[in-house]
Amino acid sequence: MSELPLLVKSYNHSKKERLSFRLVTMVSDASGWYARLDQECPDRIQQIRMWLDSWEDSTKANVPIAASLPRSWPTLPAGLLYDPGAVLDRLLSRYEAVSDGRSPRGAFSTPSRLIQAVLADEIGQGSQKRKEEDPVTLSLSAIPPGFRDYAERFNHNVSGSREDEEEDSSRTKSGVPLPFADPSCGAGLVASQVIRIHSQRLENDSESVKCNDTLKLLEGMQFLDSSEIAVEAARRRILITLGRAGLVDLEGDGHEGVIGRNEAEMILESNIRIGDSLLDEWPWNESPMLVISRPPWIRIKDRFRGHEEGSRLRRDLSGRLRNAVDSGGELRFSALKGNVNLYRLFLERSLQIVSEGGRVRMVVPDSLLREKSSVPLRKLLVEDNEWVSTWSFPDPQRIFPGISQGFAVLGITSGGSTDVMTSFGPLGVDQVLPDTGVSKTSPFLELERGPWSSWTDATWAVPRMPSDEFDRRRVLDAIGRLADRPRLSEDSNWLCPGSETIRVRVGEIDQSSSSSNISDWDEGGKGVPFIRSAHFCLEGDAVVIRHPAYDSDIPSNSIQKSHSMWSGDNKSKGFPRIACQAILNSANERRLRWAVVPGDCVLGNSVNFLELPEGVKGILEEENGCLEEGLNWLCEQLNSVDLDLWSRAWGANSNVNNYEIESLPFPMPSRKDWLSE
Repeated sequence: MSELPLLVKSYNHSKKERLSFRLVTMVSDASGWYARLDQECPDRIQQIRMWLDSWEDSTKANVPIAASLPRSWPTLPAGLLYDPGAVLDRLLSRYEAVSDGRSPRGAFSTPSRLIQAVLADEIGQGSQKRKEEDPVTLSLSAIPPGFRDYAERFNHNVSGSREDEEEDSSRTKSGVPLPFADPSCGAGLVASQVIRIHSQRLENDSESVKCNDTLKLLEGMQFLDSSEIAVEAARRRILITLGRAGLVDLEGDGHEGVIGRNEAEMILESNIRIGDSLLDEWPWNESPMLVISRPPWIRIKDRFRGHEEGSRLRRDLSGRLRNAVDSGGELRFSALKGNVNLYRLFLERSLQIVSEGGRVRMVVPDSLLREKSSVPLRKLLVEDNEWVSTWSFPDPQRIFPGISQGFAVLGITSGGSTDVMTSFGPLGVDQVLPDTGVSKTSPFLELERGPWSSWTDATWAVPRMPSDEFDRRRVLDAIGRLADRPRLSEDSNWLCPGSETIRVRVGEIDQSSSSSNISDWDEGGKGVPFIRSAHFCLEGDAVVIRHPAYDSDIPSNSIQKSHSMWSGDNKSKGFPRIACQAILNSANERRLRWAVVPGDCVLGNSVNFLELPEGVKGILEEENGCLEEGLNWLCEQLNSVDLDLWSRAWGANSNVNNYEIESLPFPMPSRKDWLSE
C-alpha cells in the first residue's frame, strides 16, 4: 500500500501569533455579567435591542459602548468592551437556548476571530487578482506608417477589455465573491467580518470607489435565518458596522462617497431575510458563489424541550425534514441518519444552493469526521464534490469558549469529485491567525483518494492525528499495517472463518435507570460484583480488573470500591467474557483496555463485551487448555499497540462505540501454528 505524504512543521511563532487569540476568552471570563444582566433585565429580546441601541449611539458619538448603556445595567467588564459584536452574539445565543428549552449557561457563540481566519483564508490576499504588470510601451512614431492604424485599433481593444475586467461582476473590487451567503446568519457575524475586510482593502481608494463597491457588496448579500430577532439584530449590526467604517451615514441621507442610511436599510431589508433554509426554497434567483456559516449544532430530539407540546413539535419537524423534496421531486436530504443533528442538514443544503464551482466553508463538530452516522454526508462531500481542506481543533477551549467537543472547519468546492483532501491538525491557538488563516507551521496530512478509500473502506473518515512528528509517523505506520486486514466482526477473519461472526454488546446493566440496585462493595452483602469502566486498570503494559471482589488490597477510599455491587434481578452469565471499557477518562494512556472478566459478575453499560460464537469458544478452549486461558491469549492480541493507535486515530468521540470495535482490523497473530482446518 502506498503511504500518504505527511508533513509536520516546527512551531516557531511570533509574539503577535501567540497573543492572537488571547482575547477570545473574554466571553467566558465575563459570564457573571450576563447573570447580573438577567436580574436587571429579564426580557432577553429587550436586552438585544437595548444593546444595539447603545452600540449605535456610541458609534455616532465615537465613545466606548459602556458610556451609552442604560444606567441600571451592571457595570460592563473591561473584557467586553473591545468587541460589542461578540456580546451581541452571546445575547442572541442565550435567548435562543432559553426559547428552545435549554439552559443559557450552555449557550455559546462563534468567536469572531475564527471567522476572520476563515475569511482571510478564503478571500485573503492570495485570492485577489494580482495587479498586472505595466506592459512595455513603444511610441507610435517609431512604428512604420503601415502598422500605425493596426496598432491604434489593437490598443483600443486591449484598453476596452481591461475596463471590462475591472468591472468584474463576480466579485467586488475588495475581492469578495458575489453573491455570498449565510443560510443561518444569526446576528450577522459573517457579514460584519466581510465588511471589515472590505473596508480595510478599500482604505486607500477614492470615496466614490468605496461607495460604489460597498453598494455592490450589499446588493450581493444573501443572508437568511428563521428567527425574527436574529434577522433584526443582523440588519442593525451590519448597519452599525458600515457606519463605524465610514461607509454609511447613520444620521442622514449620505453624500458623495457615503451611502445614506435609508438606502442602506432598504438593501439590507431585501437581502437579510426571515426564512427556513432547510425547508423553504432559496429566495434569491442567483446562486451564491461563497457560503460561510456556523449553523446550529443541535439534534432534532433536543429541540423544543421547553414547550408543552415539545414531543409533537419534534415529530412534526422530523417528518417535514425527512419528506422535504427539491424542485424535481427528489428527497432533499440524504444525510438523515441516526439522531439527526441540524448542522449536517445545513451543510448538505449549502451544497445544493451554492453555484457549480462555488465554495462552502462551514464550522461543524469534529465528530462529523469519524462518526458512523455521518458516513452518507462524507460520501457526498468526496464523491459528488471537491472536499478541499479540513481544519481540525480537538481541544477547543482557548479558541472556541463554551464548547466541550472538538470542532472542524470544512472547505468544499461544489461539484466534481475529491482526489486529495488536505487535513490540517491538530490545530491550536498559535496555528490559526485572523489575518492569514492557517499558519504555515501547521501540521497537515494529504489524504489521497486511493489510499484514503482503503484505509476507511470508502467511508471517508478523517483520522485524528497527534501533533508530534514521531507520534504521527507511528500512527501512519500502524494504519498502513492494519488497513487491509479483515475486520473483527467480518466472517473472513482468521478466528471466525464460518458463517457465525463475533458481535459487540453493551453491558447488561443500565447504570442510570438501575442506580437503586447498585451500591458500594460490602464483603458480607447480598449481591454480585458489578464491573464498570473504572475497574479497568493499566499496570505496566497489562490491563487488569481491579475490583474488591477479586483484589483484597484495594484501599477503602478507592474509586473501585464505590458502585461495585449489584443486587438486582439480572444474574451473572456463569462464564468468563472479554470486555472493554466504553467510557473513557481523558487522562487514559490507552484508548482500548481489554480484559477477561469472571463469570460471576455483571457488567454496566459503560463496558462493552464480545459475544463469541460457540465454535470460537471451542477452538480457544481446545488450543489453550481452558476457555479462560484462551480468552486471555485473545486479549493480548486485542491490546496490541497497533490496534490502540488505530482506535485513537479513528475514534469519533470520547467513548468506544460498538461499531468502532466491530470495525477494528484483526491481524493474524504471530502464534498461528495451531490455526488448522
